[in-house]
Amino acid sequence: MFDAEAYLRRIGCDGETDVDIESLRRLQKRHLMAIPYNIAGQDFADSIHLVELDEDAMFRTVVLDGRGGTCFQLNRLFFRLLRELGYDASLMAGSTAEGRENFGTEVEHMFVRVALDGAEWLVDAGYPGPSYLEPLLVTDAVQTQYGSQFRLVDQADGTWAVQRRGRGGRWGGVYDFRLLERRWDDWKELEDHARANPAPAPDGESGLYGRTFDNGQVVLKGRRYLTVRDGRERARTVVDDDEHRALVAQILSGDLPWPP
Repeated sequence: MFDAEAYLRRIGCDGETDVDIESLRRLQKRHLMAIPYNIAGQDFADSIHLVELDEDAMFRTVVLDGRGGTCFQLNRLFFRLLRELGYDASLMAGSTAEGRENFGTEVEHMFVRVALDGAEWLVDAGYPGPSYLEPLLVTDAVQTQYGSQFRLVDQADGTWAVQRRGRGGRWGGVYDFRLLERRWDDWKELEDHARANPAPAPDGESGLYGRTFDNGQVVLKGRRYLTVRDGRERARTVVDDDEHRALVAQILSGDLPWPP
């Protein structure tokens, strides 16, 4: 069963029940550090169930067992936690360039918006990275987190873009979204697409895994291994099968080599 107190203990936020921005920052970052993005974290046959999900069963697998999941598991559970703690939270939908190309929909990603003390914040505990580790204020000002810069760009088509720039790099898109509260049924379109076009279970070439550490993130997408530390990025291709399996295990367990 879903248990907010057990959830807080699992992510290292035992007793974090205040409803304020500092608490919200700790909740998001420690969630990202404690629970991995793991596209294979659920029984893959269940990945097409995006609307009607057994949150209680999912809570044990994703949170208590620490297996993680995708945005549809991670942010759905985090949304429930925030609501139970008293935050004014609403569901949001976004899409990456890759997602629009593959699925042709703007509801490929799920994240959360929180209204707090007259301001609005984007909150995301379900993106593999590189992305924002703490909530982003909905503003046109550039925001800096752990060496990376972020900005929200109001685009001509009514959408907003979350953009990120590492140290010495260029601005690049994280995902696009509309400032529109969503309902579970909004993801029925994507669920129907997944049912009509079943994908094979991810293997070593196609798996996607992510984990946050104190000042950055690691992302393993297929054979591409990306590390972001203090805004500095390093990417390489993992050729050796044993090393690839070891990296997957390290990301899922959180036992990352230092420096990653």
